[in-house]
Amino acid sequence: MGINPSNDGRTIRLNFPALTEERRRELVKDIHKYAEEAKVAVRSIRRDTIDKYKVLKKDGGMTEDDLKDAEKEIQDLTDKFCKEVDTLSAKKEKEIMDI
Repeated sequence: MGINPSNDGRTIRLNFPALTEERRRELVKDIHKYAEEAKVAVRSIRRDTIDKYKVLKKDGGMTEDDLKDAEKEIQDLTDKFCKEVDTLSAKKEKEIMDI
């Protein structure tokens, strides 16, 4: 990473070099990777939750209409959080790419 620690007897100082354009692009790629992982996690939670509701319906604890309403609400929440991940990712990308 190019970090050069120095010790003056009391404190340890870490000197971080300025980011190059290449390093900024690498960080942006990492941001996109982490954002995609976050969206996959959100979609996985959606799938697990819908599966639990389907089991509940199968056991007679919920009607077909209730299941459809729950699926729609879960999908709305999934869309909301995926959009939030995209927004945060774009914000962080802009922050890193600004010189």
